[in-house]
Amino acid sequence: MSPPPSGGTPFGASTPAGQFPGAGRAGFGSAAVSAMSMKWSALHDAAAVVCQLAGLPPEARRPEVRNFPAIMRDIGGWRHERAEQGVDDLAAIMEPGLAALLAVSARGISPTPAAQALWREFESARAALLALVPPLGVRRRA
Repeated sequence: MSPPPSGGTPFGASTPAGQFPGAGRAGFGSAAVSAMSMKWSALHDAAAVVCQLAGLPPEARRPEVRNFPAIMRDIGGWRHERAEQGVDDLAAIMEPGLAALLAVSARGISPTPAAQALWREFESARAALLALVPPLGVRRRA
């Protein structure tokens, strides 16, 4: 292959040295929403285990909880950004919390009081996230 013309690339496009056409931050579009949906679902799976360790009855997943990621995607803007950050923050709380509860339980110690505390934290954080859903009549992105 012959060297590219001066200032060009082997692909024929003129780009600054060291950069490729289309390089930069990738726009994942619906994949990002899918990632948030998966995290949201995984959080609720983990919360179900916490609920069980807390000695509480299982929680039914209400439609507003189940549909939260899709609603945030449709709304977009600052609410969607806050929702994504909030889901990540909640995962950062739940992951080590559940690991600690399972470790305590594996040692034969009752995790109930700690599981109840983690459940309350989960409920509180989730309620704050659900409060991002605007009241009916607020215009969503097209």
